Amino acid sequence: MAHDWQQQIHALHEELVRRDDPAAWVREADAMDAALRYPGVALRGPVFGVAVRDPAVGPRWRVRTPVVNGMPQMCRDSLNSHLWFRAKDDTDDPGVRRELLAAVDVLDREPVNEVEVCGVRYRIVRGDEFTRCDEEGLEPPRPTDPEPAERTWNLRDDHTPSPDPDLVLDPGRADGGPMAGALRAWLRDFAYRGARFPAEVRGDSERAVDSHPEVVLLPTCFGVVERQRGGWEPALALQSTPHDARRVLHDALTETWPMLYRFDDAQKAEYARAAEEFRARERADEARTAGRVFRICRVERVLRMGPDGPETPRPSDVDEYGPMKIHPTLLPDGTLVHDE
Repeated sequence: MAHDWQQQIHALHEELVRRDDPAAWVREADAMDAALRYPGVALRGPVFGVAVRDPAVGPRWRVRTPVVNGMPQMCRDSLNSHLWFRAKDDTDDPGVRRELLAAVDVLDREPVNEVEVCGVRYRIVRGDEFTRCDEEGLEPPRPTDPEPAERTWNLRDDHTPSPDPDLVLDPGRADGGPMAGALRAWLRDFAYRGARFPAEVRGDSERAVDSHPEVVLLPTCFGVVERQRGGWEPALALQSTPHDARRVLHDALTETWPMLYRFDDAQKAEYARAAEEFRARERADEARTAGRVFRICRVERVLRMGPDGPETPRPSDVDEYGPMKIHPTLLPDGTLVHDE
């Protein structure tokens, strides 16, 4: 098996040479530098999304909704809404609507991880987030990480869409350069270890190495973390580019947190000053205010694949709430019934 991965890494190197792509070589040098500067790996835990396998599109599983949610049930709710709105708005065929609504009914009542509708399979999938780190903290964005063509600080303007949707989950696809190939090879045997993880979490992780031995690297994302006593903790949702992460941090400092935590005038002014100093530096990766330290960090994600496709949530993964009815009753003829 190791020989197989060595062949893939050699193939990646030969592809770089064949393409003679200066930008690709710069990204590869950037990745090599990052591996040396940030030799550690900090595991941030599981993330969940929805994948789809539609024979009309192709034989491979594809990502349907970004793999960024913290709980499986959030993805089941998203799939529930997708199928309900398809039944409501996208078909006039009572038979098709009936099949869609049957899947919705299941999702209303049960924490299922897969449904099949009209020949299309939908699956709740599980990945892991991790960041590279050194003794001082987490890896910041790299110079070669993509940025929006037009950089705006107004959160109401369009944000960079997630790169996840329609991503083909093909573990055999050798792309991303030799460093990415080496990372995939290392992640094949990765499992949760150490006493800080409960025994059931470690056991599920070790079993996943055997049941889902292949890995797919998902597109890199960027997060905002805050320094706490026990280390760095996520503070805001993942974003598609470093600037989008900076933009949501600026908005949190000036709008979201002052409103959410009911800051007084002095606190609002203190956070506003920090936000403007952070914005004035344009590509800054750290902001400080009121004794708090925030950083922009680079977040990588991996998803495991088995013979039947991407890994689903594990028994030890936690949901804070269960399934529930989300939408009004929709009849096969298209009539909406608003429940009491």
